[in-house]
Amino acid sequence: MKLNEIKEKTVEELKEMILNAKKELFSLRMKHNKMTPLENPAQLKKARREIAQLKTILRQKELNV
Repeated sequence: MKLNEIKEKTVEELKEMILNAKKELFSLRMKHNKMTPLENPAQLKKARREIAQLKTILRQKELNV
């Protein structure tokens, strides 16, 4: 999802997106910790960045920046 599209979301939608992204990151970590590693370990980095972006935008909306 593009950054402009994310900025148009409401606070509640952003919180839901953060929760879903955290669940996805958790499942990726569990898959990666098993005997078989992920096919693309860069997915972990991408998921962490997505969470950080969502939290940043959420905080900006809370501060009305």
